[in-house]
Amino acid sequence: MTPDAIEQVFRDESGRALATLIRLVGDFDLAEDALQDAFAAALLAWRGSEIPANPRAWLVNVARNKAIDRIRRRRNFRDKEAEIVHAIERDAASDDAEPLAALDDDMLRLMFTCCHPAFAPEVQVALTLRTVCGLTTAEVARAFLISEDAMAQRLVRAKQKIRLAGIPYEVPGRDALDERLRDVLTVIYLVFTEGYLATSGAELIRHDLACEAIRLGRLLLDLMPEARDIKGLLALMLLHDARRAGRTDAAGDIVLLEEQDRSTWNRAQIAEGLALVEQALSVKGRPQPHTVQAAIAALHAQAPSYEHTDWRQIVGLYEVLLRIAPSPVIELNHAAAVSMVDGPARALALVDSLVARGGLKQYDLLPAVRADLLRRLDRRNEARAAYREASDATQLVPLKRLYARRLGELDAPS
Repeated sequence: MTPDAIEQVFRDESGRALATLIRLVGDFDLAEDALQDAFAAALLAWRGSEIPANPRAWLVNVARNKAIDRIRRRRNFRDKEAEIVHAIERDAASDDAEPLAALDDDMLRLMFTCCHPAFAPEVQVALTLRTVCGLTTAEVARAFLISEDAMAQRLVRAKQKIRLAGIPYEVPGRDALDERLRDVLTVIYLVFTEGYLATSGAELIRHDLACEAIRLGRLLLDLMPEARDIKGLLALMLLHDARRAGRTDAAGDIVLLEEQDRSTWNRAQIAEGLALVEQALSVKGRPQPHTVQAAIAALHAQAPSYEHTDWRQIVGLYEVLLRIAPSPVIELNHAAAVSMVDGPARALALVDSLVARGGLKQYDLLPAVRADLLRRLDRRNEARAAYREASDATQLVPLKRLYARRLGELDAPS
């Protein structure tokens, strides 16, 4: 077994293994430390040999024993040592694997714990990235554009709050499940969004985050197969991610939707996403925002070309979204779609109305949308100013290069 193969096993199994360990030891930090000890042991035990039939169970069992060793070494645990060790050993029925369903239940509990309403949204996302997705503290810090030390402190405070406030490690009861599920889905989509369009750096796409979000969506759907909200979110992520190969060229530059080679799109993912959209829309009741967004993505995925996209239906779906989940970002996306039906002048009026109301002041894509509309209206000086504003507002290198190309085109002779 090569180090790269072992690292892949760790990435695939660490989330579920950690979730089970947190249940067993009742402490985030102790579980994380014990799992790291188990990983170190696996590097020695698996190198040059076959991987265990159930690597997750192997990691959990070794980490459980490592946790017991750590407890025994801590003097401040001395008085409670026997009680804690007995509880851990009692929960471990044998050295064999726990049932897969039990491990997945642990994962679900961990997701709901990370997304507890006692935490601010940014803390929910950070905890999920660190504990459920298995990202390092440094990787989480990069996603939030803060220092590793600041992120480490944020995570420590969150874990202390879980322990001191007695936040339960459980899936909430039916009366609170719908609201909490919305939080979980929101966090997963935020993780995907950062992967689909990074906030900073040299790469447009962070494949690791997008793949983790899709994996979590699949896990949730496996555990709660009747939840249409999950189907809508998973469909949305699959349909967006299906276009991944066409979104950048060999140099890493952005290829806009109208210029993408649609033969590079992942047709298997599109088929899966379309089936999920259909299932989610077939359920009676008010449509959910993620499902409506997935329906929009489905229209893009099914269109034979940019010009033959059903823009009128997309505008109509954005109008549905504005009724059920109004937001400035949805307004901006609606305006962009309107430009394909009623022209850029009508769309620019909608965008300027949004700006006048103070919407999206910190949203770096707002000046980019305005710049594109102004360019299409041949209002070159205003377009130049908007592209410069967009470039100043973003920390993502491929976007800066895109805006520089647009400025070059505007400066070229007509």
